[in-house]
Amino acid sequence: MPSTKRLGEEKQAQAINIEDEQHVELSTESVPSGDQSEHSSDESALRVPPDLPILPLRGLVVYPQTAMPLNIGQKRSIRLVDEAVSGDRLIGLVASRNPELETPEPQDIYTVGTMAAILRLFRAPDGTIRLLVQGLARIRVDEYIQSEPFLRARVTHIPEIVEEGNEVEALKRMVVEQFSKLAELVPSVPSDLVNSTLNTNDPLQIVYAIATYIRLSLEDYQRILELDSVSEKLRLLLQILSKEIEVQEISRKIQSQTQSAIEQGQREFYLREQLKAIRRALGEEDEQFAEVEQFRQRIAAAQMPEEALREAERELERMSRLPTASAEYGVIRTYLDWMTSLPWAKRTEDNLNIRHARQVLDADHYGLKDVKERILEFLAVRRLRAERYGKAVPKSDDQTRRDRQGAILCFVGPPGVGKTSLGASIARAMGRKFTRMSLGGVRDEAEIRGFRRTYIGAMPGRIIQTLRRVETRNPVIMLDEIDKLGRDFRGDPSAALLEVLDPEQNYEFRDHYLDVPFDLSEVLFITTANELDPIPPPLRDRMEIITLSGYTEQEKLQIAARYLVPRQIRENGLLLKEVQFTQEALLTIIRDYTREAGVRNLERAIGSSVRKVATRIAEGEVKRVRVTPKAVRSMLGKPRFGYGEELSSRTDLPGVATGLSVTAFGGDVLFVEATHMPGNKGFQYTGQLGEVMQESARAAFSYVRAHAQELGVSPDYFERHDIHLHVPAGAVPKDGPSAGVTMVTALASLMTSRPVKHNVAMTGEITLRGKVLPVGGIKDKVLAAHRFGVDTVILPRRNQPDLDDLPEDVRDAMTFILVDDVKEVLDAALSPKID
Repeated sequence: MPSTKRLGEEKQAQAINIEDEQHVELSTESVPSGDQSEHSSDESALRVPPDLPILPLRGLVVYPQTAMPLNIGQKRSIRLVDEAVSGDRLIGLVASRNPELETPEPQDIYTVGTMAAILRLFRAPDGTIRLLVQGLARIRVDEYIQSEPFLRARVTHIPEIVEEGNEVEALKRMVVEQFSKLAELVPSVPSDLVNSTLNTNDPLQIVYAIATYIRLSLEDYQRILELDSVSEKLRLLLQILSKEIEVQEISRKIQSQTQSAIEQGQREFYLREQLKAIRRALGEEDEQFAEVEQFRQRIAAAQMPEEALREAERELERMSRLPTASAEYGVIRTYLDWMTSLPWAKRTEDNLNIRHARQVLDADHYGLKDVKERILEFLAVRRLRAERYGKAVPKSDDQTRRDRQGAILCFVGPPGVGKTSLGASIARAMGRKFTRMSLGGVRDEAEIRGFRRTYIGAMPGRIIQTLRRVETRNPVIMLDEIDKLGRDFRGDPSAALLEVLDPEQNYEFRDHYLDVPFDLSEVLFITTANELDPIPPPLRDRMEIITLSGYTEQEKLQIAARYLVPRQIRENGLLLKEVQFTQEALLTIIRDYTREAGVRNLERAIGSSVRKVATRIAEGEVKRVRVTPKAVRSMLGKPRFGYGEELSSRTDLPGVATGLSVTAFGGDVLFVEATHMPGNKGFQYTGQLGEVMQESARAAFSYVRAHAQELGVSPDYFERHDIHLHVPAGAVPKDGPSAGVTMVTALASLMTSRPVKHNVAMTGEITLRGKVLPVGGIKDKVLAAHRFGVDTVILPRRNQPDLDDLPEDVRDAMTFILVDDVKEVLDAALSPKID
């Protein structure tokens, strides 16, 4: 068992700043305390009175055997000191749990503290008191007996217990060793404190001396004070010292790395400055100065607007003051390179010759009358404004809206009708530069507006990049596939396009990277889409929609003869005189091997035929080939489509009607099939029908059932039969109300056993009262019916104006039956009853 001994007062004194209401920070100093005995085994010599005035300390713990300077500013604390000095000069020093409290109450103060004697007192001119106190012994606060004018409590002396033995000696040596190591890492530790610690044999004195000096949390200070056993105090202090040494080593390592980097940067800076001085002495030009001057000349030549010019000059001034090795130097250099490369004042002169533009458009594309007329109108307006501005055409007095110069066109149509190639033709007709930018799959708003310069590797958006590439401020920019824009967590690109495609706003388009306005009002933007529905309404509202419907058979024939065949002959290394396609051969390809709104598959089929001809010529079998319908079938194989044959084969039985629809690929023909079977389960429909189309099916069934007697259907027919309505192809989703008349016709055909005429197709929405309502997409639907071999189309009467949009040859080749009621539809569509 280790022996124990009672401890008396301590010689060492140390000054630490204490916080009170108005505190004063004092630097660390050594305070001599006079000759005192090392330890006293007589516990009664401590003479701890039964009660003491309690002085709460903020953020500080005073240990026995240590001297501390204190600054007193609160009135109740000054009152406490005055009374203590007039008496036995003994006070209790106890730490407050929360250092932020101005006036802690008894419940806010720890229960273990230190009895101390006031050694010195100094009253400052500002009314505060500076004390020097000597810690004497540990005390426990048992009960507070006074709260005004200051705290007083009954206290009990807590003896210190110091074990003796090898374990305590080992702990003491380890603490001293760790403290010496910490002193080496912290240069501010006084050497005399380290020496006095090394020369002290008393373990408790070592604990209190080291704990008083090193930086600890208030909780750790208090834990050391409250522990009774000196061995436990040594263990706790050892853990704290080890942690502090680890922190100091990491801090020194970081500081060393930082210092090395700073010294390297300073060294490079000095060397560069010396190199500049040497070059100037030799008469050589400074590279950085030359680069700054080059940018200064480029800025002057760019003819930037005022705001852009100020920003460029400001960045140039910053760059001139930075070392070339600085990362910011490279960022500014890249920014100025973009700013001076943009076509701020460069533009191409428009060719405003209307006759020339018409010739170019007609030479490049067959048909497309509406689009060509719109472009000619645009050029005519530009020409008149150029000739008459300031004379016959007065300036606008509108202060809120500026005159618009550009145009925003949107070509909507199925694939393969020439939307993209039409943009290049428009640019050629106007004499402008043309560039295409695909928007399909773009999901990041920064693709349009650019990235802010705070990001590493930032760059402008694709609009600014495109203008830099074409080197003119008034090009024709085609934004292809605008209906296929995406959106995700990075933003909505369609929202960014609202400014780009708005003539009221795009004259000061502000890219995030440039952060200065750029005028896009002279750009002719042309967008393309297969469908209008995916385009957000606000964006759609900013564009002028021009619909490009599918081509008729005659138009495809002319396009193939004028454009597709010559191009395929050139691409496959042949001469025009070596291959000749007859008109009948082209019609065979159009009718039997393609069925589309555009001409892409037609060109592929022609290309396949030309390649087979090229093979025969290369092998020396023939010198020239005349392609006939028979030759087409031998080269392309079995026909993929039967012209008009599918209609008669699918509608030869009652219950099948031919309808018309519009898809992203143009107009199409769909078949509605109905059948019945014994049962009484009612009505069902299949074929991936959307909600609107399902409602049309239910409305059609309700109409037929309500008018069963008029149709000659047996009254008990619906009780004995289940009805099934199907719309092939089952894997293709379908929706919309325009198949209403087709569904009614199919159901009426089934129940009356009257087949639908195979040469008749129809479209229109129905009501429960049997009214036929108008629908959209008439031109595409009629063209699809014409391609399919249908010669009679039933349409709502209110769609009659839409027939004016049809090509004249289609109107002449087809019969249109305009109806207001379902009864008229059934009379026109159903054949006589089959027995």
